[in-house]
Amino acid sequence: MRSRRTLDPNSVAAITTAMLVVLSAVMIVVLTSRLAKENDLTRHADHDREESVELVSLLPNPNASPAGQGVDAGSHGRVGFAGGRGEGSAPEPKKSTGGGSSGDHDPLPAQVGKVPPPSEIPAPIPKFPPAHQQTLPVAGIDLDPALWKNLPIALYGDPRSKSSTPSNGPGTGGGMGTANGTGIGEGSGPGFGPGQDGNIGGDRNGLGCCGSGGSQGNNIEDPDRVYPTTQVTERARVLAKPEPQYTEDARRNLIMGTVVLHVVFSRTGEVTNIRAIHALPFGLTERAIAAARMIRFRPATKDGRPVNVHMQLEYNFNLY
Repeated sequence: MRSRRTLDPNSVAAITTAMLVVLSAVMIVVLTSRLAKENDLTRHADHDREESVELVSLLPNPNASPAGQGVDAGSHGRVGFAGGRGEGSAPEPKKSTGGGSSGDHDPLPAQVGKVPPPSEIPAPIPKFPPAHQQTLPVAGIDLDPALWKNLPIALYGDPRSKSSTPSNGPGTGGGMGTANGTGIGEGSGPGFGPGQDGNIGGDRNGLGCCGSGGSQGNNIEDPDRVYPTTQVTERARVLAKPEPQYTEDARRNLIMGTVVLHVVFSRTGEVTNIRAIHALPFGLTERAIAAARMIRFRPATKDGRPVNVHMQLEYNFNLY
């Protein structure tokens, strides 16, 4: 009877199925265990790689030019008028520093022009070229020769200036600029640009390294730059501020509130870059913008020259 049951087709199928189920379960357990070990090893390897990356530090390039903001009218480095990436004649790497300013009590900003040749003996800087060739230079500023270049401009002046009207600027000393000295710019002393006591680069006079330099640096005073009111010497002074009128639609719909505008009071005396921060419907925002354009004001100034400033205007609309 046991033999007949074992050889029965149904029994053979059942036994075969049971054996397959058991083998499948064993294979699943083995494969799952192996995958878990591999994933664990991978996580450990990745963790080790991440920790090794955190230990790596990059050293600065000893041949790189010193970092900082630029002052000049060149093209490559941080400071200077030539075309290199150096900062001057010193043998050891460091930034060029210094500056200068001057003027001749002229009300207009200093004229655009080339920088006078480097000279240890300062001389007045004329608005116009000499009528006859001079034996000695008629002008000179305290500037590292490695940072100077004979720019292709006929007149002496400030190469950053946008003014072509002959002027030495409102400063004093016989040079060109807004402060006191014999140099050019907005600093103090016989050098160029912000800074003092001669040379170029900002701060006090210090010889930089290593070779000629030139840059369109961040310290160049862009005439189109817009300043916050906290950074100007004298704030804009409003002379006339017309009030906007209600529109009939706004009056009919009893619209009241405040239109807030962000604008620029430009150095030329115009209200530009008008943008509505808070608007009102039925034409009231448009009326406020039109009124803003009619504002008359005296431009803000920075270091004696007119500049653009950010302003916020509010127009209240009330029905009584």
